[in-house]
Amino acid sequence: MQDRQSVSVIIINHNAGNILIQCVTNAMDQARQTIVIDNASSDNSLNNLKAAFPGNKNLIIHCADTNQGFAAGCNMGYKLAHEAYILFLNPDSILEKNTISTLIQALESNASIGMTGGQITNPDGTEQGGARRDIPTPWRAFIRATGLYRLEKFWPKTFPDFHLHKKPLPDKPIEVEATSGAMMLVRREALEAVGGWDEGYFLHCEDLDLCMRFRQNGWKILFVPDAKAVHYQGTCSKARPFFVAWHKHKGMVRFYRKFFGKQYSPILMGLVTCGVWLRFMLTVLFYTAQGIHKFLKPKHE
Repeated sequence: MQDRQSVSVIIINHNAGNILIQCVTNAMDQARQTIVIDNASSDNSLNNLKAAFPGNKNLIIHCADTNQGFAAGCNMGYKLAHEAYILFLNPDSILEKNTISTLIQALESNASIGMTGGQITNPDGTEQGGARRDIPTPWRAFIRATGLYRLEKFWPKTFPDFHLHKKPLPDKPIEVEATSGAMMLVRREALEAVGGWDEGYFLHCEDLDLCMRFRQNGWKILFVPDAKAVHYQGTCSKARPFFVAWHKHKGMVRFYRKFFGKQYSPILMGLVTCGVWLRFMLTVLFYTAQGIHKFLKPKHE
């Protein structure tokens, strides 16, 4: 067993299935405290977890009466945490060996660093987006949506792509504007200084919001390439794609209005909002087409 670090791992579960046990197992191997906040799961994930770790003092399980959303769950979890550092971890993310200690080492390298995130990979080993990225400002989002990011190689300052995972992997920790809530280590003092997570978000964009407020309050964020986790993305959301898409786009509108509403003109912000909801409608059409194709596809015995 690895040396357990002075970390409270907080996992927000909602119908994660059997992968939750592996997620918790790897977290408990590396951290002194693991907290699971269950957002009213309807599957067997919570019962199976309790059966797997009966009476374990290093594991706290708290069951919410309703699905309160990711941000509210994170706030509930960190109020139960007692360690100096807090790691927020998705229930479908599996920590690799020494990931937490590597994140802590980077965090402790400078007192101004308030958050570290690691390399999040797909099951096939390829890097997922989100763990190292720039803030998707309205301009950057427009560049991405229109495909103008392809001009970055000619005019990198004018047409930047905020998806940094498409760039070569750095060989050491680097400062970034944002990392992913799927695996995010923070100092308790920094989290308390910014007021915790914004519970106005239900699902998606709350991690961008937190990163924005960390940086606004003078805390740096590092991406640590040697700290790794495998993320089985979509495990908790694949059964309700329309629900997830709705809250994702609603969160995007909240994020843009909150941080850029005074910076941009009302007309431009109106266009941004229209663009977000147009994207939502296209997403709905895509999922609908997928469902129709699956329904009409011949079944082979």
